[in-house]
Amino acid sequence: MIQIKKTMIDIFNNFYKGKRVLVTGLTGFKGSWLSIWLHELGAEVVGVALDPFSEHDNFVLSGIGSKIKADIRADIRDGQKMKEIFAEYQPEIVFHLAAQPLVRLSYEIPVETYETNVMGTINIMEAIRATKSVKVGVMITTDKCYDNSEQLEGYVETDPFGGYDPYSSSKGACEVAIQSWRRSFFNPVDYGKKHTVSLASVRAGNVIGGGDWAKDRIIPDCIRALEDGRVIDIRSPKAVRPWEHVLEPLSGYMLLAQKMWNDPTGYCEGWNFGPEAEGVSTVWEVATEVIKNYGSGELKDSSDPNAVHEANLLMLNINKAKIRLGWKPRMNMQKCMELVVDWYKRYKSENVYALCVEEIEKFLA
Repeated sequence: MIQIKKTMIDIFNNFYKGKRVLVTGLTGFKGSWLSIWLHELGAEVVGVALDPFSEHDNFVLSGIGSKIKADIRADIRDGQKMKEIFAEYQPEIVFHLAAQPLVRLSYEIPVETYETNVMGTINIMEAIRATKSVKVGVMITTDKCYDNSEQLEGYVETDPFGGYDPYSSSKGACEVAIQSWRRSFFNPVDYGKKHTVSLASVRAGNVIGGGDWAKDRIIPDCIRALEDGRVIDIRSPKAVRPWEHVLEPLSGYMLLAQKMWNDPTGYCEGWNFGPEAEGVSTVWEVATEVIKNYGSGELKDSSDPNAVHEANLLMLNINKAKIRLGWKPRMNMQKCMELVVDWYKRYKSENVYALCVEEIEKFLA
């Protein structure tokens, strides 16, 4: 009996089929999920990244690297190498996710954090500038790019950039650089005359999901403790974050790129993609949901008054994306946590690529 491959639900109306899409950071958590989704939609994906963090990473277990058009190991700090890769593969759409993404690690390697996040981003924009095939550039930064005064209201896209720690401030600096390159080299006023690039920046909340094993992140910390039979130490139990499943912002980035392609001067600016207000929860609440869905585990408050500074409160205002893009989060916190923990309960015994595709389908259903 011939099995016909089920076609994935396509909320982008066949837009990505046959498109040449370059993803930086595909070995990372968000990059691997984005590459799987794009590949399923028929895009010709070229990935540029460093080696994955661990053998348990979603990138490794899913095998996405062997399925896409090209999986290239290269450092975004090497500007010449980036230009060579772009020249060879002639991408039409670029999603730039590669970064040093951790707050606490940035205290240990502040210079490398800036080199990767700021100069790496500039190198990608310079590669875009040198490659005539590129029509759309979506530059991923973070919610931590805002100058966080721990206000009760969510930050809007026009709020000032800043950052206390080296990671957050490097992402604020990224936003300043993106804004400068857009004004200087990709100005909407000059579109069709001096250039043909639409450039935007996007800022997501605290993204969670299957296949993330990064150090000092709540979900990986919980799962490692559960798998080892240890009590889960909670470093900042009262810290409030805008938690969202990885597929939420990715759906926003992909929708934005489609809009930018169709209207190159209408969307080249900054965009927030966070959860609804009810998705804003404390670290302790999220860890409690992990235990509930996993079926076992114990939490312990391990807060340290002498630990390095991390923000206690951070929220995003997503009205702009809702109104102008027609984007909105699809899952509440409960559904999100069910999907997250489901991946970690199944990854050891199942085909991880198929598991990821199934979770994308559940997200879209």
